Amino acid sequence: MIGVDVLIIGTGVAGLTSAIKLAESGLNITLVTRTEDPNETNTNWAQGGIIYSDDKDLTSDINKASANTSNEEASNVLVKESKKILEEILFKKAQTQFDKDENENLLFTKEAAHSINRIIYKGDYTGKSVQVSLLNYLKKFKNVSILQSHTAIDLITPAHHGISIRQRYEEDQVIGAYLLDQKTKEVKKIISKKVILATGGIGALYLHNSNTDGARGDGHAMAKRAGANISNMEFIQFHPTTFFAGNSKRRFLISEAIRGEGARLYNSQNERFMNKYHADEELAPRDVVSRAILTEMIELKDDCVYLDICDKSPNYLKERFPTIFNYCLDKGIDISKDRIPVVPAAHYTCGGVKTDLYGRSNLKNLYAVGEVASTGLHGANRLASTSLLEGLVFGFRASLDILNEIDSDSLYNADHVQEWINGDRDVDLGLITQDIQTIKQTMWNYLGLRRSKNRLARAKAMISELSDEIHKFYKHAALHDELIGLRNSVEVSYMVLNASLRNKESVGCFYRES
Repeated sequence: MIGVDVLIIGTGVAGLTSAIKLAESGLNITLVTRTEDPNETNTNWAQGGIIYSDDKDLTSDINKASANTSNEEASNVLVKESKKILEEILFKKAQTQFDKDENENLLFTKEAAHSINRIIYKGDYTGKSVQVSLLNYLKKFKNVSILQSHTAIDLITPAHHGISIRQRYEEDQVIGAYLLDQKTKEVKKIISKKVILATGGIGALYLHNSNTDGARGDGHAMAKRAGANISNMEFIQFHPTTFFAGNSKRRFLISEAIRGEGARLYNSQNERFMNKYHADEELAPRDVVSRAILTEMIELKDDCVYLDICDKSPNYLKERFPTIFNYCLDKGIDISKDRIPVVPAAHYTCGGVKTDLYGRSNLKNLYAVGEVASTGLHGANRLASTSLLEGLVFGFRASLDILNEIDSDSLYNADHVQEWINGDRDVDLGLITQDIQTIKQTMWNYLGLRRSKNRLARAKAMISELSDEIHKFYKHAALHDELIGLRNSVEVSYMVLNASLRNKESVGCFYRES
């Protein structure tokens, strides 16, 4: 048994920001990542930028992008507090690098559905700049440990994991987590005063996505099994422009910022088409642009559409979008001369573990921050460049709330918590891979950009059958990261399915055909 003050599952912007404030107070902090490299996060892949503004129109833009469904209280908190938090954490402490002009003034850009230029950036690798700088700052603290190659199996609650029936009558609370050490195969029982979920989204459950492999809904599934409330899971945002390479692996993101800098969309007939779908054309909200692209592809029977920024000079493109420029060049596309083939892909989960504005779930001691959480900030659709900021702001606020009350908390008696009993059946990784691919295909075809009564019925039949088989096998199998991920994936697929069945209204990034 390991006892810590705060256990943080996830090492992206939300988890790292939470850890910084807590570490500075002297608390004993443990972060967990299922990867060997804690920098392997969705944060690290974020290209576009992060909002640095408290202008009065930001709340309006967030709400407009959400199709008038966002939680105004959440957006007001973001607008009111984000500049100060960003300055403290990124500018002052982590010393995160952003692009500046010759006079050392920050450069600002504009992305879809923003009314003004309010986004700061570092080339087209802003997320990497944020990720690396936060982690480097955190490594200075001796009271912080990072468990790498450790997979969270389940959150520990007295009701589910106590040794006595009487523990079922205790207050609903989370008291730690079981972790699988992938290298030794040992299951570790971690008891903590507080647990923060910062596990990211579920984009990797889709055949075509822009996420890391770890975005498979681990936090969502663990929270649901523990008894946490989940909301808005039908709202899966698809990024309109990822590089079309003809495969089903993670798709390389072509940042929204490239359209903010003037790139235009064309179909295979050399026609600009966005004016048919929205007055803001290429800078319309993401759900509008994604469905417009899909419509053009279906009508013209094409595999992709094309993004054109050839009017910019090669030097400008190399400096402003170095990652995109070099990636495309490796694929035989010189973006200063050639149009970029693009398709939509699953990108961001707007729903998640329902929390208040301090990241608190309905379970005592359990917090959720970043993409795994649902404060209602995004409503039915997310405004561009709010994701890094959301993780920063609500990770910070969660840490403040924990600091206000942790002195009165104590560790739960580990002797009253069951040890994990591992199964003894060998895991067939080939079967797991096949099941995961089936889930990805099902999610993409039936729970994707367009959903319908018939598609949802097909998804229900397929996911139900898979779920039965997977859970039967899981009970007796020896633990493996891929098996844990498969179990979580099918459970989260059910969440998206059930939310989609309940919602009869097409709104934001949820589109249900009549």
